[in-house]
Amino acid sequence: MKKLKYVEVEGKTVEEAIEKALQELQLPRNRVKIESLSEEKKGLFGMPGAKPAKIRVSVVEDK
Repeated sequence: MKKLKYVEVEGKTVEEAIEKALQELQLPRNRVKIESLSEEKKGLFGMPGAKPAKIRVSVVEDK
């Protein structure tokens, strides 16, 4: 089975999205490159979740 080279994930926060991506890739944080595609936006009265954070997590290849 071929491993994924990267995943794009959304979460209520950037940190939540990172955790989801690491679980999906089954890799520790030091084996991936994390790019923020969009920050989360707060809803009315500062409530979270109006717009989720979106990140791209790429696998760092061993040379």
